[in-house]
Amino acid sequence: MKTFLAALTLSTALTAPAMVSARPITLTTTLNAYGGPGAYLALYVTDSQGAFAGTLWVAGGKSKYYQHMSEWYRSGGASQIAGVTGASVGAGRTLEITLDLKDALFDAGYSLHIDAAVEDYRDSSKDISVELTSDAAGKPVQGRRYVSTFTYK
Repeated sequence: MKTFLAALTLSTALTAPAMVSARPITLTTTLNAYGGPGAYLALYVTDSQGAFAGTLWVAGGKSKYYQHMSEWYRSGGASQIAGVTGASVGAGRTLEITLDLKDALFDAGYSLHIDAAVEDYRDSSKDISVELTSDAAGKPVQGRRYVSTFTYK
């Protein structure tokens, strides 16, 4: 059910030419063992000019912490998260989600970002920032603070 709701929200959130095909993409985010409480994560996409294109997933259910994922929050991402949320992710744990992403997002200048926030710790805007390309699929990207590695396949 979560995958369906996420795909439904994503299909309306990310504007791309009508009648384009989509495929299931698995996003795998592994956190460092930083020793603190669960992390809030916002996974979102920007277009080739850096403008917000849509929210893919938000890990963490208390909206009062969303403002700490500042890049995503300032872009207006918090206003469109119905159906794309889950629990926060514990230190050293892995979040794996599968969503249908439009083929038009790949090799077209779109980037995927992950903002991270942990209670009583420093926030980490764009802990991950990776261009969505066919060539980068399956290749791990190292995060800046809380994210150890991120891949999409």
